[in-house]
Amino acid sequence: MHRLAIAAVLCCTVLAQGQPPAPPAPKPAAPLTFRDEKAILKTHSIKVGGKDLAYRSLTGFLPIKTEAGEIEAQLFYTAYLVDSGDAKQRPVTFCFNGGPGAGSLWLHLGAIGPRRVPMNPDGSMPPPPYRLVDNPSTWLDKTDLVFIDPVGTGYSRAKTPDIAKRFFSLRGDIESVGAVIRTWLTENRRWGSPLFLAGESYGTTRAAGLAGHLVEKGVSFNGIFLISTILNFQTARFARGNDLPYAVFLPTYTAIAHYHKRLPADLQASLEKAIGESRRYASGEYQSILYKGDALTAAERQKAVAQLARLTGLSPAFIDRSDLRIEIQRFCKELMREKGLTVGRLDGRLTSSTEGSLASERPEFDPSLTAIRPPYTSAMNQYAREELGFETEYEYFALGGGISAPWDFHIASSPGGQGYADTSLALREALAKNPYMKIFVASGYYDLATPFEAALYTIHHMGLDGNLRKNFHFAEYEAGHMMYIHEASLTKFKQDVDQFFTGTLAAR
Repeated sequence: MHRLAIAAVLCCTVLAQGQPPAPPAPKPAAPLTFRDEKAILKTHSIKVGGKDLAYRSLTGFLPIKTEAGEIEAQLFYTAYLVDSGDAKQRPVTFCFNGGPGAGSLWLHLGAIGPRRVPMNPDGSMPPPPYRLVDNPSTWLDKTDLVFIDPVGTGYSRAKTPDIAKRFFSLRGDIESVGAVIRTWLTENRRWGSPLFLAGESYGTTRAAGLAGHLVEKGVSFNGIFLISTILNFQTARFARGNDLPYAVFLPTYTAIAHYHKRLPADLQASLEKAIGESRRYASGEYQSILYKGDALTAAERQKAVAQLARLTGLSPAFIDRSDLRIEIQRFCKELMREKGLTVGRLDGRLTSSTEGSLASERPEFDPSLTAIRPPYTSAMNQYAREELGFETEYEYFALGGGISAPWDFHIASSPGGQGYADTSLALREALAKNPYMKIFVASGYYDLATPFEAALYTIHHMGLDGNLRKNFHFAEYEAGHMMYIHEASLTKFKQDVDQFFTGTLAAR
């Protein structure tokens, strides 16, 4: 029958029955076939700090097995190892990104690994095709590296969708990544090496949770790198009744407004001065204003409108209509509206022409995300096959696409298993049990995904004694969420990381 005739028959059937026919039930996906396989070994070399460095790459899967020995998931990984006289004396750093749903390609090919994706110097997207170059800022001269993609990211897969759901939670994710870390240490005989974790974004949530989880499994870390940090999700959830984000986001709004020259002349003269004034207001008078809510007097409200306009570059009328509470997406759309531009969430330096209606309240997309997704995804697919020798028909899930169920953020340490996810509690417990562990916290001034002041707020509310507070080292960069796409920040980041490694290892 002709397609138009078939359509007419179906249409008549729907009208006659008053409702559309039920779609056929989807067929359950066939279980994937997993088997233990040897990692692919390749040899390489790179020049770091003026010296030639020979290294090996190992690329493959690390299995997660049931007690009966059945593989129920495989996590994709790439390890880089430098031959030395005594491998056990050489540190190992386990690296991952966040999301949840992000593969490790961002840290892998952006900052830490021996190869990187060159962006434009300011971090904006270069023209295609995209390429890879040696990364003189790699950490490989200081530590062996193991990049891990959790289930549902990169090439990592669970055997069935039902099994996968068990990993799509804060607890399931921590337990599975912890299991493969212990497997890697065993298979490579590295239990005696100095150990580090490096996580970015939600990967910092994971790293803090892993520190608490693995210390109970006999794994203590010498140091943890928290890159673009979020440990307590109350700091980033703009929900009614939760005024905390409005305060901790304010200094980032100020930094971005400064970058785009939207502040008054005295603040525009110095980024440091602008951020300092914003921090003082956010932690002081602004907190009191938010606390009062509808009890504010007209004079107090007028004063607050004027100060917030001064610190954000937004119009007093907009701030007043927003009830003195500036939500992230509305800021991104409003700051440069008169110029027809939207600023980025991951990196407020980057902009795009306003698409759709100029009157819309929220951006249709994040220009800073669209700047990095194509170069990194393309480069990872090229790199895995052409340089690491890894062949697969799987799609590489760079950011999203592999998480097939809602993510469960609840953990037992939240009241009644509810509330905002907060792994700072696990990090505090790990520090109490291992007071030798050092923490490096890296933040970008223009990062609206994990604002720098939110990270400080969380760490300052962990209930640490004075001795443990000394274990934290802070570094801030004039860049965004992925500060390393900005070349000047990448160079500074490498210098700061080297100092942290040297100091931490010397204290052993």
